[in-house]
Amino acid sequence: MTNPTPISTTTAPKPVGAYPHARRAGPLLFLSGIGPRSAQDNSIPGNVHDDRGQLIDYDIEAQCRSVFANVDAVLAAAGASVDQLVDVTVFLTNMQRDFQTMNRLYAEHFGQAQPCRTTVEISSLPTPIAIELKCIAYLGE
Repeated sequence: MTNPTPISTTTAPKPVGAYPHARRAGPLLFLSGIGPRSAQDNSIPGNVHDDRGQLIDYDIEAQCRSVFANVDAVLAAAGASVDQLVDVTVFLTNMQRDFQTMNRLYAEHFGQAQPCRTTVEISSLPTPIAIELKCIAYLGE
């Protein structure tokens, strides 16, 4: 097997650390954690701030739609699509509040692809986001 190939794109937000958007290893594509930040201005859709700039609320629907679009952008940069996803891990910061909305929008977005999925609640993410996805796709031989 050749060395894994890094994949980066300007159509998804820049990673918040020293890692690529994805890495292809043989027939598999491993996406780094993808959040809902905007590729254009690094803003976080749906976040509501007070007068001091402190986060006071968020719109999980806006964040879900944005994170799904960012996953699509990274997949496209690798020449792939959601139909090739085999496994998705969804990280939510508030399962009780956000799971039903995320689950509905996930079903709408991923449709017939139906990759395997695990959803977990975590206490926080590296930036003030409420959702992050970790994906694996099969690209073929």
